[in-house]
Amino acid sequence: MVTIIETPGDFADYVGKELGVSDWMVIDQARIDAFAELTGDKQWIHVDPERARTEMPGGKTIAHGYLTLSMMPRLGPLFQVEKKSRALNYGLDRLRFTGAVPAGSRIRLKQGVKAVEPVEGGQRVTLDCVIEVEGQDKPALVATQIVAFYD
Repeated sequence: MVTIIETPGDFADYVGKELGVSDWMVIDQARIDAFAELTGDKQWIHVDPERARTEMPGGKTIAHGYLTLSMMPRLGPLFQVEKKSRALNYGLDRLRFTGAVPAGSRIRLKQGVKAVEPVEGGQRVTLDCVIEVEGQDKPALVATQIVAFYD
């Protein structure tokens, strides 16, 4: 479910609140291999299922941390701003890869509003983002994302 936010200024009503949780998405070996090919990061822990069977905890390859991060736009946003002229990705203040995403796992995104700061013509919104792995207590990724929304 997508949270509807009327204007950038209305983000202030959501500080300290969760905006939503995405649907689950599978991170399969084909996606991991495609990311490895695109980035050139072909470390065996990502692309060698045979070796991973015997040498990796759990016996599976794992997704690249940056692959997991790159899924944030696909999984979200979990909100829609009805009246805005544009939105600009301002960056990340904090990013931690806190757990592995084994090939074949399902992940999902949780987003909440941490802070809102006025900027000329709009609001700079700080979002708490967590990517969870189904069946794991520890998330795969924890990030503080900043997006500027303009009236």
